[in-house]
Amino acid sequence: MAEREHGGARADGPRTPGATAEVGAALLRLRRASGLPVAFGGLLVDSTRLRIGELSGAATDSLQGLSVTTGNGLGGKALALSRPVTVTDYPASRTISHEYDGAVTAEGLRAVLAVPVIVGRQVRGVLYGALRRPVPLGDRTLHAAMGVARELERTLAVRDEAQRLLAERRTGAAGAAGAFAGPGAGDGMPGGMRGGTPGGASGTSGRPGSPGDRRAPGGPGPAGGPGDAGGTGGAMSGAAWERVREAHARLRALAPRVADPELRDEVLAVCERLAEAGSADPGAGGRGAPGGTGLAPRELDVLACVAAGATNADAAERLGVRPETVKAYLRSAMRRLGAHSRLEAVVAARRAGLLP
Repeated sequence: MAEREHGGARADGPRTPGATAEVGAALLRLRRASGLPVAFGGLLVDSTRLRIGELSGAATDSLQGLSVTTGNGLGGKALALSRPVTVTDYPASRTISHEYDGAVTAEGLRAVLAVPVIVGRQVRGVLYGALRRPVPLGDRTLHAAMGVARELERTLAVRDEAQRLLAERRTGAAGAAGAFAGPGAGDGMPGGMRGGTPGGASGTSGRPGSPGDRRAPGGPGPAGGPGDAGGTGGAMSGAAWERVREAHARLRALAPRVADPELRDEVLAVCERLAEAGSADPGAGGRGAPGGTGLAPRELDVLACVAAGATNADAAERLGVRPETVKAYLRSAMRRLGAHSRLEAVVAARRAGLLP
């Protein structure tokens, strides 16, 4: 009897929480692209086992929750070989084992294909497409299914990167915020600033832009950001701030490509925390640009890339747009911020709490 998982069983592996929504969407695309009336699939729950968690076009629930082990059945063969496999008549095929014949027969499936989903050289799941009659599945059908699998692979790769950056930068954002909670915080000053002077240094003026001032409010400063090396109160180094800014830019570029709305909102929330941590006024991020003029999301995406040192071409590649589009967004952002250069726009956005 085929092994099943019901109740609280996970439909996805520990590295892809909530990714079944993307699998379900991929199955709909597979049916449209291939013309196959039935599609089903799922992600690995461990290194050797796949759970079928999503069905599209199925007449029964016989396949729902089916646990497929590497090497067993058609999907298990695709897992083992890391390549697509097909059968013209599943119940009669001599090229696969038949542990799952009961579930397949209950759904009335005959011709079936299985395409592995591979991310970072690791198989993460399998997409199936099927007919209820025993006819050969041609190359066109198989290539259409493979195209859908490649699209799902890109989606999962984006999700993986977003999750990784979130995990890294949750602590980074907390550390950045903590840089402003050191001595002097009770005076309403960022951490490490006392009596209006950075790092509590003696013999320096508290006026922004004075010779002893290491960082004008919101400005990048010589060492690259708030709490430059040498400050007190647990301040971050300039190199650490550059890593925060690079993470912020990458997260903003990833966010529009994350299909799961909850994960996308979490990515953007972390971006906001990073931006606020980099501002001398932690509440500035909610107010937008100077004069109350906010930036459109794509304008902010472009500025985040520019702030991390990207050229227009780099930003275009990262954001998936044309370089001319990047230039247009940058011009618009400069106009809204009252800036006359890329650097002025970045500095103004930092002062407004829009960038770290």
